[in-house]
Amino acid sequence: MTFPSSPAAPRAVLFDLDGTLADTAPDLAAAVNRLRADRGLEPTPYALLRPTASAGARGMIGAAFGLAPGDAGYEALRVKWFDYYQADMASHSTLFGGVPELLAGISEAGIAWGIVTNKPARFTDPLIPLIGLEHAGCIVSGDTTAHAKPHPAPLFEGARRLGIAAQQCWYVGDDLRDIEAGRAAGMVTVACAWGYCGAVEPTQWGADYLLDTPQDLLELLRTTVGATTPAALMA
Repeated sequence: MTFPSSPAAPRAVLFDLDGTLADTAPDLAAAVNRLRADRGLEPTPYALLRPTASAGARGMIGAAFGLAPGDAGYEALRVKWFDYYQADMASHSTLFGGVPELLAGISEAGIAWGIVTNKPARFTDPLIPLIGLEHAGCIVSGDTTAHAKPHPAPLFEGARRLGIAAQQCWYVGDDLRDIEAGRAAGMVTVACAWGYCGAVEPTQWGADYLLDTPQDLLELLRTTVGATTPAALMA
């Protein structure tokens, strides 16, 4: 892949979780379809639910029930959906293909990496080790700071925990809010087209880079470090 420019090498790469590092949509969808089953309704097709996964309860309940926050009945569905999801959050969730190799290459190159997600800590904390991400340099959940993405506060907190200036970090995500947060934090932003991507076409997000696979991100990192590239990134 040819990249239009070669930015400065990052000291850290921060990642969104759902739809970026991990394919968690199957378990999120199963929880919302349990809600439908409780009400004698047919399951919502997975193809309709998957693109909304990065939006959490708002996306899933919106797709399955046509309700939004503030609508009558939404809050009760949200609370029960949380309970169902927490009871069975890793039956079918896995890392996307190429993510383990990407993270290994980043770590072996001496670049820090961490997770900044809007997922609440009640889910993030138990899920992370179940899907093999417990070696993250930092984990910032949706309720770690006073604001969630697209506010930059969670990204600033991730950089702070890594001890690295925000301007020396990249942020990688699969939702418009991720790119908005990354830009607001002064980070290089990477939109990952392998994720869920939501309703807005990723080409419209204004990300610095739009990549198709985790391997593309590894290739982009190689271009930033040039002759100093460690063997892990050059392999």
